[in-house]
Amino acid sequence: MSDFASDLAAVRAATDRLLAGAGALDDAGAAAPSLLPGWTRGHVFAHIARNADAITNLLTWARTDVKTPMYVSPEARDADIERDSARPLTAHLDDLRTSAARFDEAAAAVSEERREYVVEMRNGVMERAAMLPFRRLVEVELHHVDLGIGYGLEDLPAAFVTQEIGFMAGVKLAGRAEVPALRLTASDGSSWRTGREDGEAITVTGSPTDLLGWLVGRADGAGLEVRGGSSGGLLPALPPL
Repeated sequence: MSDFASDLAAVRAATDRLLAGAGALDDAGAAAPSLLPGWTRGHVFAHIARNADAITNLLTWARTDVKTPMYVSPEARDADIERDSARPLTAHLDDLRTSAARFDEAAAAVSEERREYVVEMRNGVMERAAMLPFRRLVEVELHHVDLGIGYGLEDLPAAFVTQEIGFMAGVKLAGRAEVPALRLTASDGSSWRTGREDGEAITVTGSPTDLLGWLVGRADGAGLEVRGGSSGGLLPALPPL
């Protein structure tokens, strides 16, 4: 369950962790490959900063009722990331801090009433402003992992892991025809149903961290147990995020 104030506080804490980890690098480390194919750590830094500005645009739209898209265009988004990717570490850190501050200020300015306002994200996805801090939290946490600087899936806060599994199951994968009926069962007793609504559900069981890693494409699911349905004991393929 998402809560605007709690999510916003979690974004601040996640950003502080990211900045602390990134601050231990040097320019060569910032230019080194990330865990995302084709992207250096500089690309990831640039994406995180530009995403802060993009979600700031949506928060401004919700507050003012003036349409402010996340990005001018998909091409402009990609060009901005490429443009900013090769900067020295100090420039990346400054950009991460200042863009995070703009996001935080924009979020704080959205009244409780305006949090029910619906904006359009990338690819035509409609979202309530109340969910935007959580959307930002996902970007900061998962891309921190993608940097490959010692912050792994196992380091993600337990509350975030549970929240993101619930979001993936309840929103991202729910009802999708290309995803078989799934029952996700975590070792802590939590359970979620997702995928197609018809057919016998495939049960996927494991630790919350292992489940999340598989759902968001950051792990191969080797630690998960698969039973039932037509799975044959194999994890089904999930669509890319």
